[in-house]
Amino acid sequence: MNHDTESPRGIRSFVIRAGRVTDAQRRALDELWPRYGIEYEPGRVLDLDAAFGRRAPRTLEIGFGNGDNLAALATAHPERDYLGLEVHRPGVGRLLQYARDAQLANLRVIAHDAVEVLRDCIAPGALDEVLILFPDPWHKKRHHKRRLVQPPFLELLASRMREGAILSLATDWAPYAEWMLEALAAVPRFTNLAADGRFVPRPAWRIQTRFERRGERLGHEVFDLALRRGA
Repeated sequence: MNHDTESPRGIRSFVIRAGRVTDAQRRALDELWPRYGIEYEPGRVLDLDAAFGRRAPRTLEIGFGNGDNLAALATAHPERDYLGLEVHRPGVGRLLQYARDAQLANLRVIAHDAVEVLRDCIAPGALDEVLILFPDPWHKKRHHKRRLVQPPFLELLASRMREGAILSLATDWAPYAEWMLEALAAVPRFTNLAADGRFVPRPAWRIQTRFERRGERLGHEVFDLALRRGA
């Protein structure tokens, strides 16, 4: 495997695909963004205590899709704060609708590229937990350089996590699962928590989304990884 060793921002790991934004999602984006949204500003390190109005353990989910898992976690754990990153507008609008209906106070959203947000806006050691669930596997070999999980990105991510923080990943594409293992093994600050150093059982907190159910129907096995950020 040839992992890209250049700067983690040279090549984007996503493409903003056209997707229909419903009228309800559009209203949520217009009306609820001032309450739940955080604008990306290059060079402005976020004061997360001010953004959430308190100091609490913080979980970041990168690429939350439709927001099902993030919404469930924020609802189940009001004692924690949850920050979601997603560039897909329909998914952002859907999550904002849920946040309003559930009256969530512990959820904030940034609609911008995760690498740039981590690089420019998140202070070192600010995160207690990071979730990367079903990132785009970029199946074709010529597109592997677009995969989010690369050693330079993981080094950046580790720098934004406190010592002892947990990184959880999941994919239903077996070659990407192996790629993740190799990329993580190249970053000494992460320790694999699996007994055999590979994959862990599906964690109870990770709900089964429609994307995962679709993968199961196609015969895709799901691979979960859990790692601890060391010193």
